[in-house]
Amino acid sequence: MTDFAQRTIDLARQNVAEGGRPFATVIIQGGQVLAESANKVAQTNDPTAHAEILAIREACMKLGTEDLVDATIYVMAHPCPMCLGSLYYCSPKEVVFLITRESYERYYLDDRKYFEVSSFYDEFAKSWDQRRLPMRYEPRDDAVDVYRLWNDRNGGRRRSTDVPSS
Repeated sequence: MTDFAQRTIDLARQNVAEGGRPFATVIIQGGQVLAESANKVAQTNDPTAHAEILAIREACMKLGTEDLVDATIYVMAHPCPMCLGSLYYCSPKEVVFLITRESYERYYLDDRKYFEVSSFYDEFAKSWDQRRLPMRYEPRDDAVDVYRLWNDRNGGRRRSTDVPSS
């Protein structure tokens, strides 16, 4: 049996050795690696190139679906908010993380202008107009027409996908 946790650690270690950040993701389905990636933010200057995002994208493209309900996803660390949202959206069977932020924060810190890992999750509970990130609501009546069009083209179904329940 393959040790997928160790594979995740090895992928993260290799990424650090190559100048990247200490994060990796391995997606398993049917006992086999479906997709894997290290964090590529430093290498690509793409702030969305987190390991989870890249691996989820690859896995979904291989399967031709937007869900991973039969997959187990190994991630190096407890996911950041962006990755956590992506994990919720693809609905895997299970997510396994190998280290907490509290365990690695004395060695690695990734704080930004509006983002500190230690407090960012609190931002989600706030109303949009109370968040640190400056946001402005600019209502447009014709914006809802796009959603009406989508609904009409999809037979009046409000759901975007039918994800099988586990």
